[in-house]
Amino acid sequence: MATYEKHHCWSILLRLFHWMFALSIVFLVTTGFYINNPWTNTMIEGSFSFPMATMRYIHFLAAYTFSAAIAIRLFLYIFGNAQERILDILPVTGRNINNLFMTLLQYSYISDKHDERLGHNILAGLAYLFTFFAAIFMIVSGFYMLYPEASFWAGWGVTIFGSQQFARYIHHILMWWFMIFAVIHIYLCIWNDTKQPEGLISSIFTGVKFKHKA
Repeated sequence: MATYEKHHCWSILLRLFHWMFALSIVFLVTTGFYINNPWTNTMIEGSFSFPMATMRYIHFLAAYTFSAAIAIRLFLYIFGNAQERILDILPVTGRNINNLFMTLLQYSYISDKHDERLGHNILAGLAYLFTFFAAIFMIVSGFYMLYPEASFWAGWGVTIFGSQQFARYIHHILMWWFMIFAVIHIYLCIWNDTKQPEGLISSIFTGVKFKHKA
C-alpha cells in the first residue's frame, strides 16, 4: 500500500482568490445574460420593482469582486509561495517542459505515467495564465462600458478596443471562454482526483495536498 505525506500547497490568499473568482463568475454570467437579453417583462421596470437595475447592481458588485480576485492573483504570481508564482507554471525549465508533455499524454490516454508535483501541472498553469489575461481584458472592457466618460478607462478602452461596441463584443465573447473553462476545470479536477489520490479538490479548501512518501 502506498504511503502518502501531507504538504502545504496553497496559501489562504490563493484559496480566497479561487472562491472570489469562481463565485463572481457565476453571478457575472447570470446577470450578464439578463442584461443582454432580459427574461422578465421589462415593462415592470420603474413601477413596483427594478429587475434590470437590480441585475446591473449585482453585476457591478460581482465585477468589483472579480477585479479584486485578479489583483490578488497578480500579487501571488509575484510574491506567492513556490507553487503560486508564475515561474512554477511556465515551460521554461526541463522539468516543466517534461511535465507539460507528460500531462498531454496522460490527458490523451496515451500514457498512464503521472508526473507528481505539488503545484499545478504545466498545462493547467498555462490555462490559468491565459484565463488571467482574458480576465484583464474583461475588466478593462467592462469598466470602459461602465465609465465611458472617465479619462482613465476611456483611454485604455479606446487604445485596446476602439469603439464601445467592439468592447461589448469582446466582453461577450470572453464570457463564453469563462463558462467553457469552468466546465473543463471542474471535469479535470474530478478526473485527477479519481486517478491520483493527491487531494486536489480538497486542497482548495484546506491548502494541503498529498505526495508519495519518499
